[in-house]
Amino acid sequence: MTQDPLVSTTWLRDHLEAPDVRIVDASWFMPGTPRDPKKEFLLAHIPGAVFFDIDEISDQTSDLPHMLPSPIKFASRVRKLGLGDGARIVVYDSTGILPAARVWWTIRAMGHEDVVVLDGGLPKWIAEGHPVEDGPVMPQERHFTPRYQADIVRSVEQMRRNLDTGREQVIDARPAGRFTGETPEPRAGLRGGHMPGSRNIPLSDMLAPDGTMRAADKLGAVFTKAGVDVAKPVAATCGSGITASVVALALARLGYPRAAVYDGSWTEWGGLEDTPVITGPA
Repeated sequence: MTQDPLVSTTWLRDHLEAPDVRIVDASWFMPGTPRDPKKEFLLAHIPGAVFFDIDEISDQTSDLPHMLPSPIKFASRVRKLGLGDGARIVVYDSTGILPAARVWWTIRAMGHEDVVVLDGGLPKWIAEGHPVEDGPVMPQERHFTPRYQADIVRSVEQMRRNLDTGREQVIDARPAGRFTGETPEPRAGLRGGHMPGSRNIPLSDMLAPDGTMRAADKLGAVFTKAGVDVAKPVAATCGSGITASVVALALARLGYPRAAVYDGSWTEWGGLEDTPVITGPA
């Protein structure tokens, strides 16, 4: 069994002052949400945390949202955040577990394996009475050596090929209504439905009622019920690559840390004219 990719609020409380621990606030909201993660960070964040801007630390030459940046850009940005070689990086967000999983996957895609997600995120941290601080932070720069991990990243070309080979199981983490095509996509211009052969595991199925990730035994049952063999290769998809990263995080909790994420996800697939789309249940 590999190391659990999540740590508890108690663990972080006990390691808050550890010299090798770096804390990252990965908060992000869907476009149109009346919340500003940068402003909220300045009002309250876990002591010592730095803000990771998912939309800025991305490939801004792409028409698709928050696609992975080049390794050179990534290294430049995180170095300034004080994130680098030899550090244990703890990522959290203000919703519980969502964009934190995306940043966890991004950091791993750039070759840094010592990264974990705070289970329950900032809501659980605050609810338990742990300290927060406000204002900007001034991190000390730290060298980051990028080592791009292509095996956990999927492109649209690879997803097309997988339709023919069936080498990887495809898990779609969007809500059931969007998967079946009954609920319209929140982004304009996208077709409804899902990739042929894909399975649906919505975010809500992977989380416990308190917003933490389900224990390994419960997660295993969720994947089995959806018709997924966790021991076989998986490529995860969602709306824009955020929730798909929770699938990868869940599989890592189950001992399978090399699940891939389709970076463009449905924003790319559903926006193209020549990609096959089907509706209805899996």
